[in-house]
Amino acid sequence: GRWCLQSESKASEGGRTDGAAEERAGRAAAADRRTDSAMTELQEVQITEEKPLLRAPGGPDPGKKHQVETPYGIVTITIHGTPKPKRPAILTYHDVGQNHHSCFDTLFHFEDMQEIIKNFVVIHVDAPGMEEGAPAFPLGYQYPSLDQLADMIPCILQYVNFTSIIGIGVGAGAYVLARYSLSHPNTVEGLVLINIDPNAKGWMDWAAHKLTGLTSSISEMIMGHLFSTEELSKNTEMVQQQREILSHATNLPNIQLYWSSYNSRRDLSLERGGDISFKCPIMLVVGDQAPHEDAVVECNSKLDPTQTSFLKMADSGGQPQLTQPGKLTEAFKYFVQGMGYMASSCMTRLSRSRTASLSSATSGDGNRSRSRTLSQSSEAGGPQPPAPTMEVSC
Repeated sequence: GRWCLQSESKASEGGRTDGAAEERAGRAAAADRRTDSAMTELQEVQITEEKPLLRAPGGPDPGKKHQVETPYGIVTITIHGTPKPKRPAILTYHDVGQNHHSCFDTLFHFEDMQEIIKNFVVIHVDAPGMEEGAPAFPLGYQYPSLDQLADMIPCILQYVNFTSIIGIGVGAGAYVLARYSLSHPNTVEGLVLINIDPNAKGWMDWAAHKLTGLTSSISEMIMGHLFSTEELSKNTEMVQQQREILSHATNLPNIQLYWSSYNSRRDLSLERGGDISFKCPIMLVVGDQAPHEDAVVECNSKLDPTQTSFLKMADSGGQPQLTQPGKLTEAFKYFVQGMGYMASSCMTRLSRSRTASLSSATSGDGNRSRSRTLSQSSEAGGPQPPAPTMEVSC
């Protein structure tokens, strides 16, 4: 009897042992499943995080956006590249009806431009309320004047910790950079001014603008500012794209404010040999038959010919940085070389094809040669003496 009880007891203990083992095995299996599930979730999270960072090989750098506080409001900037020792930043400023993407992407994504921008940090400035996705300003918002937009730039340079720039501006943006250069000459090493109009609107211009406003929408007036009459009549693909952008712009009230500030600009009062003049090399750019051709030609007549290059581009319309990025890239490359940067860079297609076609022209004083070929470049590392005015039609 005792043996039976002991056997039953042992059997009972054996059953409990087997049950505990099964329970432990079940818990282990459940833990394994939870681990597998967690790993699967982790892998999914990792994949989700990596996707936004992937881009096609050689694809454009999306840049890093920053919002900078200034005395006249917040301004959005996009920074590409890493700082290079003892080199300025390239800072861009766009025209009315555009942002930095629509104004400069074609130029800065151009293949030959990569050789240049890899040597510099690039800072794209979006005028207040012009950045992608910007909400409309509240009714009654006082938009900064172009002078005040220029006064925002020191805050930007302080934010990014740069002491000097090479500026590239188009239209209203060209005016903003020109105004900044006149008030802060020691921080600007060179300026590329596309479609600049340095003059304030006169009474006749003001009256014509008011009459046009009675019969045309803001969008149509801006289109006439951006494109030549020929481009508008042909309704080119670029014209169609810009018109589409303006017709669907949620920030159109902001664009109208920027447009109003541009039309209220002060005269830069430039004068060759006068007190108000640029202290750095200048490259003026305009398209043949462009809306601002006469204004840019007049601006060229007011600048120091030893510091100024004038590039008039055929078949480029009102936006040469979009229609002729290759020619503008090559001109910019030699402009930068003239300041002593990228001295070892080789001659490329435009210089080879254009060098033979450049001709000399005489400056206003009748004695100084005002031409230089694009193929002239610095072979030394340091800055070179200023070159005479370059007048090129290409």
